[in-house]
Amino acid sequence: MKLIVVDDDEDVRTIVVNFLADAGYCVIEAENGAQALSLLIDQPALRMMISDIRMPGMSGIELAEEAARQCPTLRVILISGFADPHRLRWPFLRKPFRMSSLGDLVAREMAREK
Repeated sequence: MKLIVVDDDEDVRTIVVNFLADAGYCVIEAENGAQALSLLIDQPALRMMISDIRMPGMSGIELAEEAARQCPTLRVILISGFADPHRLRWPFLRKPFRMSSLGDLVAREMAREK
């Protein structure tokens, strides 16, 4: 399964990408929303996007909304140390999180029917 990880913090992005790749996923990465949207168009096999919420230019919420319009079957997980998860319509993990929690959530979301 192919995923995209979007985070403007290169260290966080690298850790998440490496964990998911080690778990057997094919993972690409983007440093911002504009780059992620371009990759979504170029990579139609993408099944899930994991995005930070607070990013310059386009927030992860704005990115998720646009990605959902472009790719209605795309799964989305949002991550942040600052957001209120009660206001989100997508699954959410608060930073810092355990990689096992991320792995469990990714597997659960991939198994869901959409």
